[in-house]
Amino acid sequence: MSHHTEPASAGNAAPRTRVVILFGGRSGEHGISVATAGGVMGAIDRSKYEVVPVGITPKGQWVIAADEPERWAITDGKAVEVPASAAEVVLPLTVGDSALRVMEPGQVPSALADVDVVFPLLHGPYGEDGTLQGLLELADARYVGSGVLASAVGMDKHFMKMVFAGQGLPIGPYAVIKPRDWDQHRDVVLQTVEPLGLPLFVKPARAGSSLGVSRVDSLDDLPAAVEEARRHDPKVIVEAGIVGREIECAVLGGRGGARARASLPGEIVVTDETKKFYDYEAKYFDESAVELTCPADLPDHVTKEIQEIAVRAFEAVDAEGLARVDVFVTPDGQVIVNEINTMPGFTPFSMYPRMWQASGVSYPELIDELVQLALERPTGLR
Repeated sequence: MSHHTEPASAGNAAPRTRVVILFGGRSGEHGISVATAGGVMGAIDRSKYEVVPVGITPKGQWVIAADEPERWAITDGKAVEVPASAAEVVLPLTVGDSALRVMEPGQVPSALADVDVVFPLLHGPYGEDGTLQGLLELADARYVGSGVLASAVGMDKHFMKMVFAGQGLPIGPYAVIKPRDWDQHRDVVLQTVEPLGLPLFVKPARAGSSLGVSRVDSLDDLPAAVEEARRHDPKVIVEAGIVGREIECAVLGGRGGARARASLPGEIVVTDETKKFYDYEAKYFDESAVELTCPADLPDHVTKEIQEIAVRAFEAVDAEGLARVDVFVTPDGQVIVNEINTMPGFTPFSMYPRMWQASGVSYPELIDELVQLALERPTGLR
């Protein structure tokens, strides 16, 4: 995609980089994506970047969205939805053509904008799982964040764990329940899971934001927990409960071939006794249920080990741009990788920006750095 130029106005010699902020989408995390986009629109440096907001409705239609940060914020505990429109936005699918177009019924398609970089703020399937990244690669569009494979591996907890184990990273015991096995050999599945002990955490293999996750304290409750996870994904992962502190670390890609950088770690403490773990509600709507401490109160050598493991996890899946790595620190000081999230929550209050804030990088600086990383790398094989 060529860098477009526009007439320089008085006192503005350099053309602004045109950034498509892409948000919404077809996953259960639509509302969180919308709130994230509001945060980024409000903080991006307008003297440097020209913003083209494009929303994806829950049904998958691409529409021109309002450039009004406050309109997209979570208000009164309710997330906003991208509204449908008669007009559709179409990405270029011919290499070398960098224009977004608007299709109106009965009209000739009109150019919306030449695009320099796409900032996809989508969570979950059809956004964070490699599908959107593949579309952007086909369109020869530069974009923020991980590529097709890293996004897909980061979305699928089964393959993520296989890659981590293959790279020698410490992971906890787990079992995978595939649809056919659950339907045809349920007794065998239950025998496989039993040695993991209790409690168990049952999760959809490919959903984010703790949707469909249950804590199981008795094997009698396992079938119901598996069914709950299967509402979000036919493939389910069961993890052994790990006693330890939940620590997160934010990773930012390196410039000019340098190694990725890790923030100071943050800690999640669930303060509401009725919450058995840091679930979807606690993450986004019920802030009183959890305490987010950043930086986490850890000995220096443990902090350094977490940062090193976070960067190694980032490198293991070939991530680019940004990722949040979640680990457990056991009472005896072991660091165990739980998961990597290649498009972490990115509202100004999310852990990822907060950890960078504590590490000396402000929210607007972080946005700028991510766009610059995207502009620096080529599309295609790299």
